[in-house]
Amino acid sequence: MAKQTKKDLFLDLARPDDEGFSRPVNVDEFVGDYEPLRLGNGGSWCRDDGSLAQTFNIRRNKQKGRIVSVELQGFKKTPIRKPIPLRIKSLVSSQRCAVLWVGNATEVDHKDGRRDDPRLADPSQVELDDFQPLSKAANNAKRQHCKECRTTGNRFDAKQLVYSVGQVKGNGKYNGTCVGCYWNDPARFNAAVSANYQ
Repeated sequence: MAKQTKKDLFLDLARPDDEGFSRPVNVDEFVGDYEPLRLGNGGSWCRDDGSLAQTFNIRRNKQKGRIVSVELQGFKKTPIRKPIPLRIKSLVSSQRCAVLWVGNATEVDHKDGRRDDPRLADPSQVELDDFQPLSKAANNAKRQHCKECRTTGNRFDAKQLVYSVGQVKGNGKYNGTCVGCYWNDPARFNAAVSANYQ
């Protein structure tokens, strides 16, 4: 293996998906070509101020105060303002609510409840899939749950809606991304949960 940075080595081992999520990589895997990743005091390469953290949200899983695995939980974002382009507003507002399947007075919702993805500040990079149609009632409910998430750091637990899982990516703690939360994309959440059913 050619000489690589520790960031490159970890990405080669973790293989994050297109949304920046990876499996928990156990520290026991830092052998052979990945020996440089062995953690010293505090895990220098996987700290929140390291080069890996400039791109990804990092979760360091610990047992008895020691890091036992490292995982990536989506791409890092910074707070910005995100206006909705008129072309998208027109398309999304004509669709039925993604939660209640009603078609009157549909609101255009940013799937990202924190509204902090810097890509969306550039109208040329905004995509239709960044938004979803929600009725006023559903959008108000989402707004309340997102507010609670911002206040507590706890993501919405879809088990409260009698789903078998709380999130389909990540876990119950907010770690820089809304992907995997029910409210981020109810249609996608439903598809993921019911994928094994005919």
